[in-house]
Amino acid sequence: MAAQTSTEYIQHHLQNLVFGVHPENGLGIARSAAEAKAMGFWAIHLDTMLWSVVLGALFLWVFRKAALKATSGVPAPFLNFVEWVIEFIDDNVRGTFTGKNDLVAPIALTLFVWILLMNTMDLVPVDWIPHLAYLLGVPYMKVVATTDPNATFGMSLSVFALTIYYSIKVKGPGGFFGELAFQPFPKVLFPVNLFLEGISLLSKPVSLSLRLFGNLYAGEMIFILIALLYSGGFWWGLMGGALQWGWAVFHLLIVTLQAFIFMILTIVYLDMAHSHH
Repeated sequence: MAAQTSTEYIQHHLQNLVFGVHPENGLGIARSAAEAKAMGFWAIHLDTMLWSVVLGALFLWVFRKAALKATSGVPAPFLNFVEWVIEFIDDNVRGTFTGKNDLVAPIALTLFVWILLMNTMDLVPVDWIPHLAYLLGVPYMKVVATTDPNATFGMSLSVFALTIYYSIKVKGPGGFFGELAFQPFPKVLFPVNLFLEGISLLSKPVSLSLRLFGNLYAGEMIFILIALLYSGGFWWGLMGGALQWGWAVFHLLIVTLQAFIFMILTIVYLDMAHSHH
């Protein structure tokens, strides 16, 4: 890879592999940040799609393999771990969700494990996969899908759609509108209620997505800044190695916590959708 300044190095690692319509050349992959910006809203982040799909498929394969190997005897360590994860999710759903819906636990399990896998890619050294991709002719490769707001907003909007669907299904259109228009103030102030409750409702997917994106983006940025120390000689590189190890250990907590928060808030929102008050 050609020599880069610190700014170019950071910009390169924060740039997605974008596929879309070039203003002049038609369809293609962006080779610069300016080209990616020119492609506009409908461009696809290929690396985000790749890693989210690959890790989602990995989750399905591992848990299906565990289900096929499940026995009534003493489980092997692999099966024991999978059972522990399922029991952990089940306990959280039972303790948080007061309604009856057989889809809530599978949704919570999928979100937690999928997001955890995507977050864990942040612990892979920042240069390994992008450099390998560069050698294969791929100019950009961001491996942490949750550092892309398109991915986090996609998941949060899916949760929001489920929340609206079950709110209307359980309470009916009138009941759902009544929750928005007739509380917390008296009915005569329904425009104020509608405004306040509408903002509260719309803020849920925004906060859900930005919380996950912001924490993982900041963590990835710190890893990139630490990686710059390796270009400063032996002692700076030694310091960079120590800092990278320390931040990785601390980041394990962030990686797990952000997956848990996204999952538990999804359960809470679905519980609110099933509750009549």
